[in-house]
Amino acid sequence: QVQLVESGGGLVQPGGSLRLSCAASGSVFRIYAMAWYRQAPGKQRELVASITSGASIKNADSEKGRFTISRDNAKNTVYLQMNSLKPEDTAVYYCFADTQIGDVWGQGTQVIVSS
Repeated sequence: QVQLVESGGGLVQPGGSLRLSCAASGSVFRIYAMAWYRQAPGKQRELVASITSGASIKNADSEKGRFTISRDNAKNTVYLQMNSLKPEDTAVYYCFADTQIGDVWGQGTQVIVSS
């Protein structure tokens, strides 16, 4: 099995930055790709960015240029650097892993962008 633990969420002012981390443990060799999703109140969960084991990256159009996904294979950790945050970025951010044995989700970390 694979376990995912997110961290780094919190309250930030508009225009600020946050870096989310997602640490994977367990059978990490079974991970094909990892991603960040977010879900705002009353909205569907949406993809923010994904990165494959070969470091191929996909970003949602709305976040291009502001959000950057990266991974540290030695630490089995994926990061989401978020810059120029806007109030509409407020959401619970979830880490996701596409693995040989199925989809795995983290518990989520809350990001609130507000003055």
